[in-house]
Amino acid sequence: MPEFAWDQKEMPFTEHLRELRTRLLISIGTVVAIAVVLFWPSQFVIKWMVAQYFHGIELHAFGPADVIFTEFKFSIIGGIVIGLPVLLHQIWMFVVPAFHPKTRRMVYAFIAPSLLLALAGLAFAHFIVIPRVVAALINITNEVAVATFGVADTLNFVMILLALFAIIFQLPVITIGLARIGIVNRALLMKYRRHAIFGFFVASGIAAPDGNPMTMALLALPMCVLYEASIWIIAVLEKTWKRE
Repeated sequence: MPEFAWDQKEMPFTEHLRELRTRLLISIGTVVAIAVVLFWPSQFVIKWMVAQYFHGIELHAFGPADVIFTEFKFSIIGGIVIGLPVLLHQIWMFVVPAFHPKTRRMVYAFIAPSLLLALAGLAFAHFIVIPRVVAALINITNEVAVATFGVADTLNFVMILLALFAIIFQLPVITIGLARIGIVNRALLMKYRRHAIFGFFVASGIAAPDGNPMTMALLALPMCVLYEASIWIIAVLEKTWKRE
């Protein structure tokens, strides 16, 4: 079969809009349904997170709706995370007709590594980053003030760090994907290694929720390691790609 003869669907614009509406409704309905289920147990998860990261520190509500809004936000984020397979499937089923079968196979091959790297990023944040960052910030606070943390801001801080590391750990998947379609290669990544490292530290300084140098370093160093690992993985894969 010729390379150009793939099963691309031809649909009128209105049909695309109807399909988009259907997939959006399924995605939103999935997130809302999971969030409703998570709303009641979210209070226990929040208490567990406080016990894990803020030993002996009591969180305070500075408004009557602070706790409810925090639990609601936590439930929505939980709904997005748990419902992510459904959301990604709906997005993929909407855009897949425009992709060549070879590109589809490449995307399928990246699903499992992407999920594993996201879990590794969450574990890295949970076991290494958040406890150290929180401890450092509490020590700094105790030098000049009494620690009085609001429940909303505190949980936002934790959830942002968890999300950041889940995203940061996707770097190998992104670079290998770009290399596979020919946008970058090992030589180019090695040539701009110093620029990339500098960019990682700048981005970490901007993204650090607390502006603490320790947080910046803990954000930047994994990116540097993952970037270096990507170069070595691409060096091995490029030989296979050439044979293909």
